[in-house]
Amino acid sequence: MENSMKLEIPSKSQNESFARFVVASFASQLDPTIEELADIKTAVSEAVTNAIIHGYENTQGTVIIKCKIENNKLEVIVEDKGKGIKDIEKAKEPFYTSKPELERSGMGFTVMETFMDELEIESTPEKGTIVKMVKELKSTSSKE
Repeated sequence: MENSMKLEIPSKSQNESFARFVVASFASQLDPTIEELADIKTAVSEAVTNAIIHGYENTQGTVIIKCKIENNKLEVIVEDKGKGIKDIEKAKEPFYTSKPELERSGMGFTVMETFMDELEIESTPEKGTIVKMVKELKSTSSKE
């Protein structure tokens, strides 16, 4: 049986820290270093914030977070059924933001790519976005 979990939260900004905490707690089974845990929390925070701010804009929706552990790899999927991304490549450009009025830095995807080992983004306009991130935890493999 695979080791996984699923969390569904309302798209409210105050739930972002809860999502980050839940994923970090799940990842702790792999005995990550403090740095690895900080990387995971930061990436999850960016993905969930994107879903809330950009996916649902000023509407209510559900953010779905799925996590899976296989060997020493943590896979995190953050999904929304919001407005989607028209141009993923443009959205991935550092400093690009569709919401400059909110003083957003436009670094969300760049941060996710930097702190995780893999990043995949699937999005369909008016249907939603799925962000898949993978982190290979070195601490687990080095203890064997």
